[in-house]
Amino acid sequence: MTGSQGSWGTLVLTGGASGIGRGILGLAVDAGYRVGVIDLPGEALDALASEFAEAAVVTSGADITDEAAVEAAIAGFAKGGELCGVVNCAGVGQNTPFAETTADQLRKVLDVNVVGSFIVAKAAAPFLNNGAIVNITSVSGIQGSVGRAAYGASKGAVNTLTRILATELAPKGIRVNAIAPGPVETAMAARWHDDETRRTWISRVPMGRYGTIEEIASMTLALLDGDVSGFVNGKVIAVDGGFCAARPMSE
Repeated sequence: MTGSQGSWGTLVLTGGASGIGRGILGLAVDAGYRVGVIDLPGEALDALASEFAEAAVVTSGADITDEAAVEAAIAGFAKGGELCGVVNCAGVGQNTPFAETTADQLRKVLDVNVVGSFIVAKAAAPFLNNGAIVNITSVSGIQGSVGRAAYGASKGAVNTLTRILATELAPKGIRVNAIAPGPVETAMAARWHDDETRRTWISRVPMGRYGTIEEIASMTLALLDGDVSGFVNGKVIAVDGGFCAARPMSE
């Protein structure tokens, strides 16, 4: 990572205490970013703050659906100055068949994944100067997946929000893109994916494996770095081993 964004910039990262967010945080710190992490208060965030006590990391225990708390956290990270980027990684999952999904479950997932991403982007945009926003979505927001009525709908909405923000914020020098991971080796995947599910995913991913957190994190940093992706805007990039490009593979 080179350039002013990587060496002197302050990055806002939501959901940085675990999973893909935690991987992005580690890589961002190694690249020279100062990082403000927003995540729910609790042991995971406390452990992160302790681990990075000597690094350029500041944490804020907040719910991303709490507009006032998010605005206060981001203003604190910016300290009246500027931010170089935002990564919206915080989110909740839902793996329930459509017929069994309740309206309350749908509302909760939409509130966190869609409204939360909107709140963070809106709060950060005034502090961004030729910066970038990266939204972490999912291939479930691109293709229909069984059991993802709520989750897939929310990620599809964030994909569309990404394109709209890319159009509206470009005149201010702000690029907005999304990464849609395929199956990735995370704690969430370990909870959701039994052996049969794993075999199904692997059979439909041309590269024949799950992705790694590091692969998602590397693409995220590439989209943040204007030296690397300065003319990339409004894209939803599937980092999925070819899943979205392929037809269902035969058994």
